[in-house]
Amino acid sequence: MPRMLDVSDDVRAEIGDEEADRLLAGDHAPGAYDCTSCRTPGNSDQERTSTVLFVGQETAVLAFAHATCVPSQVVPVSEEQLAGAVRSITAEESSPYAAEPPAAQPAYPYAAPPPPQQAVLGVTSGVVLVGGEQRPALVVEPTGPITRPGATGHGDDFLPLLTEQGFLPVVDLGRPPVAIPGWSVLLAMGQLHAVLMPTAGGGSPVAWWQAHSPMPLSEGWRSAVGRSQQVLVYAAAAGTIGTQPREDQLRAALDRAAARGALVGASMPLAGT
Repeated sequence: MPRMLDVSDDVRAEIGDEEADRLLAGDHAPGAYDCTSCRTPGNSDQERTSTVLFVGQETAVLAFAHATCVPSQVVPVSEEQLAGAVRSITAEESSPYAAEPPAAQPAYPYAAPPPPQQAVLGVTSGVVLVGGEQRPALVVEPTGPITRPGATGHGDDFLPLLTEQGFLPVVDLGRPPVAIPGWSVLLAMGQLHAVLMPTAGGGSPVAWWQAHSPMPLSEGWRSAVGRSQQVLVYAAAAGTIGTQPREDQLRAALDRAAARGALVGASMPLAGT
């Protein structure tokens, strides 16, 4: 029976058309699985399911997720993170691709090792309900692990680096995160241009994140920021939130990240109009 699978173009490019077609036909896809995002059961016979390919430098693992949690995508990860994911999947016995890979061999043999890529910060805007009030929010999630400058390991230091800058763990999205001095959000002509951070010497703020081109913002987002003059900025490690097509799904993903202790945040004033 064909499964209700979504296979993105990026995943298809990695695994090849032949294997992608076999997955869509139900040959290699599981029926029941544990969602790689929210960790709750799913069933590709009964609900839309995303294929998520985790790719390290030498290995790759295919996992499955509710389509409402994350879209089908390729997620670059470190070998250390990938090994942990394989151990987790193997323990759950939820996927035929979950066997521990032999050393220096691809866990998913047709996924070629990708060239090293520099992670970039992705930013999503949305309106979230906080304390009964609609508040404008930005969600920052890198495309891959962020390592500390000068570090030689392959861990992800994104959240620790932000906590050193004043961001605090978010455990309850019902309360706004605290403000941190010197940080602000630059808007101009109703579009998002940058998130600014203070400099060590007390000079003019510099861009911590800057849009390649001004990011359009929804009317609801602009209306909310006009009332509060504050933006709630949430940050999560790569692969935690994903691309969510609706604001209710974005909120649900943020709630799950907060429950796992994988979300930090800060409130920031506007630096423009």
